[in-house]
Amino acid sequence: MSDLKRTPLFPVYKDYGAKTIDFGGWELPVQFSGILEEHRAVRERAGLFDVSHMGEIVVQGPDALALIQKLVTNDASKLADNQAQYSAMCYPDGGTVDDLLIYKRGDQDYVLVVNAANIEKDFEWIQEHAEGDVTIRNISDEVALLALQGPHAEQILQKLTDEALAAIKPFYFKQDVSIAGNKTMMVSRTGYTGEDGFEIYLPAEHAIDVWKAILDAGEEEGVLPCGLGARDTLRFEARLPLYGQELTKEITPIEAGIGFAVKVDKEVDFIGKAILAEQKKNGAPRKLVGIEMIDRGIPRSHYPVYAEGRQVGEVTTGTQSPTLKKNVGLALIESEFAELGREVEVEIRKKRLKAEIVKTPFYRRPK
Repeated sequence: MSDLKRTPLFPVYKDYGAKTIDFGGWELPVQFSGILEEHRAVRERAGLFDVSHMGEIVVQGPDALALIQKLVTNDASKLADNQAQYSAMCYPDGGTVDDLLIYKRGDQDYVLVVNAANIEKDFEWIQEHAEGDVTIRNISDEVALLALQGPHAEQILQKLTDEALAAIKPFYFKQDVSIAGNKTMMVSRTGYTGEDGFEIYLPAEHAIDVWKAILDAGEEEGVLPCGLGARDTLRFEARLPLYGQELTKEITPIEAGIGFAVKVDKEVDFIGKAILAEQKKNGAPRKLVGIEMIDRGIPRSHYPVYAEGRQVGEVTTGTQSPTLKKNVGLALIESEFAELGREVEVEIRKKRLKAEIVKTPFYRRPK
């Protein structure tokens, strides 16, 4: 695994019992103590993730907003300073380049947070469409990213900062917050687990100090270091898409069920707008649905889904839900077969097993 990329936290993984895997060219922890235990920690207490493999691209200058508006499906002109927004970038045919977060640090100053496997591709895509007075920088290697997630996240992090964290509302952030004596770039509250929590963007060289400080500060609350395995089961239960599974260059944001992030009425003629507007108006040919197994079996990525004797789609993500203790999945299927309550079949080990289309998300955080 020596040719894989590593995050600034790699040197301390072993100290916490990490089991690493190749994830899109990165050597990352799939688990520390165990996926189920880590999943439960985030749902009930708190978990700390190293997500430093994510990419950060800075877009600055008088024409920064115009470029972003041309590239993304959401309306970035609605952002206030220190506000974040979820969006997608699309190809002209509506397929997805990536899904991302847009952080507005100030007029003419934005940070786009993109998926790890797409950093180079996204950076080139953004540069290719740049016009006018705009500067684009890929600062991914300089930035570490920690995500502290779960119902106790705020009280744990508050021990390490004088900043009033309760004042950071969902999808807002503060800049230059000091955590355990280390200056950060941004602390935001967006979440990718279905729970409350914070993302801490900081210089790579401070990552280990802050990681250790959070785990020490949260010991009483039962915080655990968490890997990609739990991150995947958590985001899946909350029906949050993963690029490469629910979103790809062949799958549009409308098909994937993130139409809320596609603003076809914004004045800018963004890339992919014509197709996405048509799909919003008349419906997309395929739809992402939740399925729950009736027969015994776990639906996994790419397993075929059948209805009325023919294949109508495939599973994008599936597992035994640690929270619900049920075998469930997300499947992209032809829209005419997507109604709730319909019985379909999933081919598992050459057998077609019964499943039912159910409501998603599978999990919602208690208010």
